[in-house]
Amino acid sequence: MAKKKGNRVLIRLKSTASGHFYLTEKNRKNDPSRLELRRYDPFVRRHVIYKEEK
Repeated sequence: MAKKKGNRVLIRLKSTASGHFYLTEKNRKNDPSRLELRRYDPFVRRHVIYKEEK
């Protein structure tokens, strides 16, 4: 018996200012488009936009 593919997937949010990234999960059903979040970047020491990578 095969398992059904879940709705939650692991995604990588990459900083627009440096190479830093965060790993998080998202629900494919609720958020089908790419995420953009404002998070803290320790390399540049300020909050910047993080975009979801493929």
